[in-house]
Amino acid sequence: MDSSFPIPVSVLTGFLGAGKTTLLNRLLKEPALADTAVIINEFGEVAIDHLLVEQASDGIIQLSDGCLCCTVRGDLVDTLADLVDRLQTGRIAKLARVVVETTGLADPAPVLQSIMAHPALVHAFWLDGVITLVDAVNGEATLDTHVEAVKQAAVADRIVLTKIDLADAAEVEALRARLKQVNPGAVLLDVADAGAAALFNCGLYNPETKSADVRRWLGEEAAHDHHHDHHHHDGDHDHHHHHEHRHDTRVRTHSLVHDGPVPFSAIEMFLDLLRSTHGEKLLRMKGVIELAEDPSRPLVIHGVQKILHPPARLPAWPDGQRGTRLVLITLDMPQDYSRRLFAAFTNKPSIDTPDRAALETNPLAIAGL
Repeated sequence: MDSSFPIPVSVLTGFLGAGKTTLLNRLLKEPALADTAVIINEFGEVAIDHLLVEQASDGIIQLSDGCLCCTVRGDLVDTLADLVDRLQTGRIAKLARVVVETTGLADPAPVLQSIMAHPALVHAFWLDGVITLVDAVNGEATLDTHVEAVKQAAVADRIVLTKIDLADAAEVEALRARLKQVNPGAVLLDVADAGAAALFNCGLYNPETKSADVRRWLGEEAAHDHHHDHHHHDGDHDHHHHHEHRHDTRVRTHSLVHDGPVPFSAIEMFLDLLRSTHGEKLLRMKGVIELAEDPSRPLVIHGVQKILHPPARLPAWPDGQRGTRLVLITLDMPQDYSRRLFAAFTNKPSIDTPDRAALETNPLAIAGL
């Protein structure tokens, strides 16, 4: 495969009426989106904006047979494979980026899995990031009513607030605070500031510095908060004004840190067991790992539910901070499960693990298995 690959893919999601197509219309006028293919799902009577089709007719691929993330998921794979074929045969001169717009009802996880795990696509495309739009007028009610909307916010790298001018200022601030609770690692933007420069290049590699930017990729909050879970998502520790947000309390962000190198076999078993026991509850996972076998070159992992993108090795540590740093975003995962399991395989119990001797003799029992 030539130097044109891998091609970055951005997934644009958000609930019905959040303004995804309107934002795409604006973005496609920017020079930064030249040579971009846009894959759009048309759901029911929600029509593709004619301006969008006219502006980018050569790059637009419409999938109109239902929900992109389920009934036409196979078509998404076929469409991406066809883009690769067109590029390799010269029918497309250049393809710099792909943007996939999901239906407003979609759980984005299957779309991410298609990009990250399909054997024919995994070397041609890489997931740049997830951009989630939230309507400031209806956002609170949507998050209260639809767990899909909470999941869309939870897996995002960028969250864009739309229709701010139509909403009450106090309600907008409350929505901002709530979204930060759901996903503390995401960058939160107003739609007026949501240009290509702010929305794209979310991945580990920072094109501005020509290097890997681990702290930015893991999320600022997660990178700074190494030593404990964000327990404000736990029902018992929740603040009283979040009690009514029943879906929010199901989502947790976990930061798992180990200061020394870890054997590859231990990490492999940890990931296998985590995905086999609670894979459906693992919305997204990012990690940078110091391997005992070769501590000079960090291992990078990225997963969605049970799907793990093929791990990659960086040539060197980009920020000087070694060790293992994992950030997990979960839905309905038992409290403290991932921390206890991680402690079992790194032989370093968390501070609230009650019995170190028991852990050393039977780590899976401590993990609750």
